[in-house]
Amino acid sequence: MIDALLFQENLDLECLYPSGSDHLRIKTPEIVRPGLQLSGFYQYFDPDRIQVLGMMEMTYLRQMSSEKCSEVLKTFFSHAIPCVVVCRGLDVMPEMLSAAKSSEIPLYRTQQITTRFCARATNYLNQCLAPHEERHGVLVDVYGIGVLLIGRSGIGKSEAALELVKRGHQLVADDLVDICRITETRLIGTSPKQLRHYMEVRGIGLIDVQALFGVGAVTNTRTIDLVIELKSWEEVQDYDRLGLAEKTLNILGVEVPWQIVPVAPGRNLAIVVEVSARNLSLKRMGFNSAKQFLSTYKYD
Repeated sequence: MIDALLFQENLDLECLYPSGSDHLRIKTPEIVRPGLQLSGFYQYFDPDRIQVLGMMEMTYLRQMSSEKCSEVLKTFFSHAIPCVVVCRGLDVMPEMLSAAKSSEIPLYRTQQITTRFCARATNYLNQCLAPHEERHGVLVDVYGIGVLLIGRSGIGKSEAALELVKRGHQLVADDLVDICRITETRLIGTSPKQLRHYMEVRGIGLIDVQALFGVGAVTNTRTIDLVIELKSWEEVQDYDRLGLAEKTLNILGVEVPWQIVPVAPGRNLAIVVEVSARNLSLKRMGFNSAKQFLSTYKYD
């Protein structure tokens, strides 16, 4: 279910007829232009999709007589479709408005051209309908790599993120990260609206990162490319000194590269996170430092 008001605001829609419900029954991000349905073919019609009418569909309807148009639209609106959107700011004929009211189907209009609206709506619905999960942690953008810092409370996640912001990187979320899976292999992280751009620093309290460091110090969303778990040095009994072990953490069915970093007094975590992000970029380009070292060592 999608909040009707947010749907209207985020997609810049004009509501011509409300359904009387605060939510739209939208189950899929897929959108359809019902050209065949308006001509009477309903054999493979999926009523769960948003129906979008552009110049072609509206011109086709206007060529009909009033009686024929009413009959076609009555049949079309009799299906339990979530809503209908008319694009390009086109005038809506009285027969369409009457059919929408009769079936209590929400009817919207937008000034956007049809293809652009379909792309924008699909992207918006993909995010709204994607699987969501909230995790305790800090998300930062380091050299274009989304790094999720996790670990027990008080381990130093926020302090590491604060140092990274001072070094020119961007904060996405502190304390609570809202994660959604927008594709089978891609995760997006963001901050809950009430916590956005705020950070808790023990001993100081809440700070507004954007106000302190400028608008360039924050960003609203970022892909999650790497998870770094901070643990105290005593907790880590054995760790990979060469970096050959490539661990992953499963988040919403997506395997994300995962590293455990020991924390000790005097250790600069910000530099460690920066190096981890750069090293991941190198691996994506096909260069693995540990494997290169071993191949050179064995050759000698």
